[in-house]
Amino acid sequence: MLWFFRLTFIFAALSVAALPLSSAQEAGKADSPPDDMGAKDETAEETKSVVSEGRVEIDGKEITYQATAGFLTFQSETGEERAKVFYTAYRRTGDEENKTRSRPITFCFNGGPGSSSVWLHMGMLGPKRVVLPEPDQPSVPPFGSQTNRYSLLDVTDLVFVDPVGTGYSKPAEPEKGKEFYGLRQDLDSVSEFIQLYVTKFNRWGSPKFLLGESYGTTRVAGVSKRLQDRYRMEVNGLVLVSSVLDFQTIVFSETNDLPFVLFLPSYTATAWYHGKLSDDLQTDLDATLRKARRFAMNDYATALLKGADLSKTKRDAVAGQYARLTGLSKEYVLENNLRISSSRFNKALLESQDETAGRFDSRYTGIARDPADDRYAFDASASALFGPFTASVNDYFRNELGIELDRPYEILASLDWQWGRENGFVETVTALSDAMIRNRSLKVFVANGYYDLATPYLATEYTFTHLRPPHLSQRVTMEYYEAGHMMYIHEPSLQKLRKDLLAFYRDTLEEDSAEEDPVGDEADGSSGR
Repeated sequence: MLWFFRLTFIFAALSVAALPLSSAQEAGKADSPPDDMGAKDETAEETKSVVSEGRVEIDGKEITYQATAGFLTFQSETGEERAKVFYTAYRRTGDEENKTRSRPITFCFNGGPGSSSVWLHMGMLGPKRVVLPEPDQPSVPPFGSQTNRYSLLDVTDLVFVDPVGTGYSKPAEPEKGKEFYGLRQDLDSVSEFIQLYVTKFNRWGSPKFLLGESYGTTRVAGVSKRLQDRYRMEVNGLVLVSSVLDFQTIVFSETNDLPFVLFLPSYTATAWYHGKLSDDLQTDLDATLRKARRFAMNDYATALLKGADLSKTKRDAVAGQYARLTGLSKEYVLENNLRISSSRFNKALLESQDETAGRFDSRYTGIARDPADDRYAFDASASALFGPFTASVNDYFRNELGIELDRPYEILASLDWQWGRENGFVETVTALSDAMIRNRSLKVFVANGYYDLATPYLATEYTFTHLRPPHLSQRVTMEYYEAGHMMYIHEPSLQKLRKDLLAFYRDTLEEDSAEEDPVGDEADGSSGR
């Protein structure tokens, strides 16, 4: 499982700029160095919040907001400090029709485990977003940010949470980290944060949404049930960006054939993007992906299931079709016993060009360090994105929000994570099913990127078509984007994502909580590609 942690989440000039208004922000912009060049006592800094005002134009309308960056403290029953959790919250202001107590609020989490919320904050939802070049262009330091006209601040308040050990959040003492660094511990602490925040800021009367990306989806699925069990708190909706609720669908091994099947259509999408398919398959991406899906779920899945009992004639036929749909050679497919992991595919697809395809986003390419190695040495998409996001969030925190902590903001921390599964795969889909059974109005939105080779879209479809009972899928909305794991870095996909989420929030908030299942075919999780 540690490979998944190490590689994950870590993750057009616009006419209107976000305008910070607070004195703290203005002070942070001074070019001169501070008078005190020595180390400061940051313990005192962590006891107070930094509040500022700003405005952003969304859909042609100016939205004013209050930004609060601060810490919530976890305490033991005896009052002993256990940890401080950093958050950045945005509350819309100036609209009398949107009273704070009844306005929707969304708690946002990235994944890892070990990732801060920087990716959702500075890439998808916050009032500013990172400026990124196209995948075939290098990012040039020092990078920058721009107004995010696709933010959801016009429809929901936003709280970006950095779980303990990420961002500025930390345990009271290093040895206390074991209380937070694990699947179960994380669900407990994140649920505790939400309860504390909702109570402290008087948001019990607000519609509540949980939004997670990657392992953040693992987290929010489990948290939805944990909030019910511990605090009797119900949420209205979950937004899952690049979902993984069952790790059996993504962990390649000699005894687990499932990922080999579920990754195949994403291999096809990658080969299509890089022009590696035959002419008849390069004309229509949607049609080609439908062919790949049918092959993966039928002939290919059956071939893997038969194992050594598969005839040579059938093996050759399956290898030939696999090669046709992935841009690889038939010989390579046969050499790998019809089973090609994502790390091998990423290396093999562009091997003739001495390049590798990205894992988070396979549109990105990198230089092959060792042409003789059958696996890629680094994720080209991660390398292209980590630097711009890190620089932009640090600049934004200090110069616009007025955060003056000198210690590093941990974008992606290495944590000693306790998975809690001695003999089995981590999953929280059961917890999500239980939460949906108990809360008959709970709806789920899932965003999938075609070029995502970390959490492929067919793996997500497989997970949601196996919900128990099956009719729960009628409350799941699936959408697809021609981008990768962080589909929001592709502006057309970000634009579509905002449109899709506006519809989801509207439908969820309009839904009568007393309505019986099923809730309607328009939310059928089996729709889409």
